Amino acid sequence: MSSSTSKTTAVLIDGCRIPFQKSGTNYKHLMAYDLGRMAIEGLLFRNVVSPAAIDRVIMGTVIQEVKTSNVARESALGAGIPNTVPAFTTTMACISSNQAIASGVDLIRSGQAEIILAGGTETMSDIPVRFRKKFRQKVLEARKYKAPLDFLKFLKGMNFKDFLPELPAIAEFSTGEVMGESADRMAARFGVSRHDQDEYALRSHHLAAQATNKGLLDEELIPAKLPPNYKVVQHDNGFREDTSMEKLKKLRSVFIKPHGTVTAGNASFLTDGASASFIMSEHKAKELGLTPKAYFREYNFVSQDPEEELLLGPAYAIPQLLEKMNLSLNDIDVFELHEAFAGQVLSVLTALNSDKFAKSSLNKSKKVGEIPIDKLNTLGGSLSLGHPFGATGVRLVTTAANRLIREDGTFALISACAAGGQGHAILLERYGN
Repeated sequence: MSSSTSKTTAVLIDGCRIPFQKSGTNYKHLMAYDLGRMAIEGLLFRNVVSPAAIDRVIMGTVIQEVKTSNVARESALGAGIPNTVPAFTTTMACISSNQAIASGVDLIRSGQAEIILAGGTETMSDIPVRFRKKFRQKVLEARKYKAPLDFLKFLKGMNFKDFLPELPAIAEFSTGEVMGESADRMAARFGVSRHDQDEYALRSHHLAAQATNKGLLDEELIPAKLPPNYKVVQHDNGFREDTSMEKLKKLRSVFIKPHGTVTAGNASFLTDGASASFIMSEHKAKELGLTPKAYFREYNFVSQDPEEELLLGPAYAIPQLLEKMNLSLNDIDVFELHEAFAGQVLSVLTALNSDKFAKSSLNKSKKVGEIPIDKLNTLGGSLSLGHPFGATGVRLVTTAANRLIREDGTFALISACAAGGQGHAILLERYGN
């Protein structure tokens, strides 16, 4: 590869994350800023890269904290990155840090940067709860009050409900439908049964437990030291090693009652966590004496109707990516798919292996094919490890790259769905092939 080409070839140097924790547990007193800062500090600690040499810090997040609206900038400063390094935050629902990675890759490909720190952070333990609009408008109006009696105007036209707090909406703004309802309907559309979903969830939890016990996730984990006493958190706490089909069967449907198939047992849970990665030009990596883990070969983003195909993005993104790279599923050694719901993953797998879906939705004459289960999410997934919205994308890429090396593979395919009917896929090639 020529020197000029290597300057615009993006490679993954390293990726890491603090342990993902169930919301309301170990990270409940911390801000997303704190989690992002710890992830960046961990990445810097284990890589010989001068913070001042970083060209850009890009982080994904979904639930915005008004005090740190550009959480990438605040986390970077908190981690000791010089204030001369620009930082920006991306938000694209569950693929926010995927977009952070893609933005970094683009900056390198276009010759605008050589070293990118891409990551993501999210806390669901401290979501912004605000007053209702009428109350907010009154507060803004009150800034103009001058005399004490003017404040009597505040109560005019107000009723009791105007003083109640307003929680962030969990429904799609465009459709009014909760994501779990969409997952339930999609599972029914593709004939994915409750038993299938529980069985897949069981697999995810048991694989996460096995991976943790065998130390297979240690390479991507960095310990989180929690103030004020600096308690150390070393592992994820969301997977359920002792779960069983019997226990999962007892859980009731959550979204479509009483006959829905999505339960708390086969859906991802609210999670706090953060991740970070170094993306560089191949030329800069060689200059610094660093050995990359993988090449970023290609990526894409897709969008569908959020009412009918909210979580089906991977079934569109994967075929487009494979076609662009002139590859088939048989060429892929490692698959890492985001697990929002077991029914969502299984629906995507069913769609990819369906001639009917290929003809009606992909305009193809035959199905894309079957993803071998023994190559898919072998260390667990979002169902068991957790899903901090803004941080999951970097976890997926990091896990995939580490698996490629451990399993002596060539290509890894990562894909995820996101709110709004969007999706993403990215192809890695193991470095040195």
